Amino acid sequence: QVQVAESGGGLVQPGGSLKLSCTAYGFTFSTSVMNWYRQATGKERGFVAGIMTGGDTTNYADSVKGRFTISRDNAKNTMYLQMNSLKPEDTAVYYCCAVSGGMVYWGKGTPVTVSS
Repeated sequence: QVQVAESGGGLVQPGGSLKLSCTAYGFTFSTSVMNWYRQATGKERGFVAGIMTGGDTTNYADSVKGRFTISRDNAKNTMYLQMNSLKPEDTAVYYCCAVSGGMVYWGKGTPVTVSS
């Protein structure tokens, strides 16, 4: 079955860190462009970060540059998002998005809450 599954969300205090994971099943992860998106309550889903197949090319939304790091391990079919210096405005459901062979696969999301 083709799917991507996120994990690692939770509650963290402002200034804290969290690492999200996204594991792929049923398609060729190593040739897929991978992305993280997020959606806060009452807002549209927006791009957070993306990584090309080899892992050497990445891009980030301006709001997370310098704080978040996207990476991937093709041997483990897994993508990561290291989030540091978290702010309350980072609170959202974080979604994994895979682009593979002309298809787009979304995960169900993992919630991140930044609050004291």
